[in-house]
Amino acid sequence: MNYRHAFHAGNFADLVKHAALLQLLERMQADPRPLQVFDTHAGRGLYDLSGEEAQRSGEAEEGVIQLMQARDLPPAFAGLRKAVAQLNGGGETALYPGSPMLVAGALRKGDAYLGCELRPQEHSALGEALVGWSAARTACADGYVEVPKRIDTAARTLVLIDPPFEKSDDYERCVQALAKIARKSPQAVVMIWTPLKDLETFDAFLREAEDAYGRPLLAAEARMRPLSDPMKMNGCALVLANAPDGFEAPLGEICDWTVSRLGQGGKAQVWTAG
Repeated sequence: MNYRHAFHAGNFADLVKHAALLQLLERMQADPRPLQVFDTHAGRGLYDLSGEEAQRSGEAEEGVIQLMQARDLPPAFAGLRKAVAQLNGGGETALYPGSPMLVAGALRKGDAYLGCELRPQEHSALGEALVGWSAARTACADGYVEVPKRIDTAARTLVLIDPPFEKSDDYERCVQALAKIARKSPQAVVMIWTPLKDLETFDAFLREAEDAYGRPLLAAEARMRPLSDPMKMNGCALVLANAPDGFEAPLGEICDWTVSRLGQGGKAQVWTAG
């Protein structure tokens, strides 16, 4: 696989995904019962924004750097901005936390996290990033397969499915994983991140996910620019199963700010599908 998230760390899509993830955690942790969190494609967990890859793409400059400097951030971004500031000691934003570090930093006593990463080099870096977080574990494994097997059906569950969408079957495998998780743990909260290149691809994925899940899904779209070139990532979307009541509001804040502040002629929307 050629995908390396270091080129894209801290971009607009990370802001949408990670702000929503922290909002989900906060809402689910309002319940004192332990929570198990799974990450199917964890990556390396920590990204150096001063490194060659990030500097070459410049995506962080148009993403997290803008977020950290913004004076108009809605409350839904508070958790992400706080986590990034703490990681950087309140100084210049040179490091960006991936979902593993964000989750590990929010775990309570009794909570647990498992991050799956199939690529050995990235998995090794992930383990280093999570040193010191005893409740955060990793597996060098295919998360599509591993996560459904590892779910404890007696525990409250949150799953992030966030593949690179580099392979042609990633959409299909997302749907299959969602179906497996729903069969094993019907009350599990699942959030799937997808790129948005053209509506035909996304709509087809959403229909298949609805059919596989059999219940309504919550969808959020951050369309950063008109969908005129399907070869570009023109935005991103989130699809959620068992989203907490009222979760449309923070999702709307996240997508609206990202599109209005960082986009170019795009639009944001949140709706119930199915």
